[in-house]
Amino acid sequence: MHVIDTLHRPMRDLRISITDRCNLRCTYCMPRKIFNENHGFLPRAELLSFEEIERLARLFIQLGVQKIRLTGGEPLLRRSVEHLIESLAKLRTREGNPVEVALTTNAVLLSQKAQALKDAGLSRITVSLDGLSEETFRRMSDSDVSVRTVLDGIAAAQRVGFVHIKVNMVVKRGVNDHEIIPMAEHFRNSGIVLRFIEFMDVGGTNGWRMDEMVPAREILDRIDSRYSLVQIGPNYAGEVAERWRYTDGGGEIGVIASVTQAFCRECTRARISTDGKFYTCLFAVSGENLRDPLRQGTTDMALAGLIADCWERRSDRYSELRHAATKMPGKKIEMSYIGG
Repeated sequence: MHVIDTLHRPMRDLRISITDRCNLRCTYCMPRKIFNENHGFLPRAELLSFEEIERLARLFIQLGVQKIRLTGGEPLLRRSVEHLIESLAKLRTREGNPVEVALTTNAVLLSQKAQALKDAGLSRITVSLDGLSEETFRRMSDSDVSVRTVLDGIAAAQRVGFVHIKVNMVVKRGVNDHEIIPMAEHFRNSGIVLRFIEFMDVGGTNGWRMDEMVPAREILDRIDSRYSLVQIGPNYAGEVAERWRYTDGGGEIGVIASVTQAFCRECTRARISTDGKFYTCLFAVSGENLRDPLRQGTTDMALAGLIADCWERRSDRYSELRHAATKMPGKKIEMSYIGG
């Protein structure tokens, strides 16, 4: 059974947040003034177990999912995450193909974990990195971690054989936009795809302002003035990044422009929060509780029906409506809880 929503969008990608904790305090995701020593993170009993995650993953795959991405918080903080990856990597799509398992990380622990992740069957790694200078990195991450730790983690992933590595840079005007060109220069000819992300109004704590958002078009113009670019097509239907390559063969970059160029109509992503709620949009205000029926002995068939019904009722298109005159209802879920 392949489910589609009210706008005829299939469910192809599943993002699972496996922890709401993080070892950084990036200002656009987990600002320290909110996520401090007084913040109540979820107790372990409320998190989905690895067995529960695998069971839900199987059901989502039955409904059409082909790719699973583990997020957080910082997923490498979850103990023995490689065991979860190993079980997920053994799953097969309805067509009999291996399910692609990916991970988004800040790479602080990646040097220690790279080999284990590779051995477990992880397919792809995406690293969040918002600047190359110590000053910029520490300002964006609000931490004492050195940017060298992140770069060493990326190098370790390449060394153990990961060939699908991407680096995501969230760009804020007046904060780190001066590092657009240095980041482009650093990752050119590296085999790593650098993607620039417009600063988004995810959640309600990051103090988002439109004037701090650098449009994707401006980012591309800045890079193109130094290194000529040409646009290339998407890797697959529903890909959120617009792809560009250097005309001199220096590799590829991408831009994710959910503010200025909404891509809602191609969105195929489902999300499961750390405590087992099913969200159909990154900008959601509520989710369907799957953990309780999961723990109450609900059958796979009934759970699959619940998931399918939720997706088939889906009509989310927040990014298309964000500039509408009418105010969007409700309090949005924080990205650290639902995953990026």
